[in-house]
Amino acid sequence: MEVLSASGVGRRRGWTDEDKVRIVEESLRGARQGAPTARRHGISRSLLTRWRREFREGLLRAEGPFGFTPLQIAPEVPRPAREETCRSQAGQDRIEVMLTNGRRLVIGAGVDLERLARLVRVLERA
Repeated sequence: MEVLSASGVGRRRGWTDEDKVRIVEESLRGARQGAPTARRHGISRSLLTRWRREFREGLLRAEGPFGFTPLQIAPEVPRPAREETCRSQAGQDRIEVMLTNGRRLVIGAGVDLERLARLVRVLERA
């Protein structure tokens, strides 16, 4: 007769904040992704909902080299044609980035790549 011990075997798993944030971000990538994401990771929908709420309220965040950067998106203001002519003559190169959520980001070509990566991550979540 073999005796199997049940100690150490449980359904609970200790999730790190980085794991939680990664799972929450995955669940927010598209419409109606909560239940499929929860199933993929073996968690309940209610637990994922709780993590999403904590994420929205700023209680759940991954510790890493990048932090949250406050951002306000304002409507585009039409510029006079003369300003556009002056700007193009000044030789300022611009980069246009189309984000997966349909937003367009136009920045100067000399932007710091770390700053650009941070900005893109924030805009993708918004």
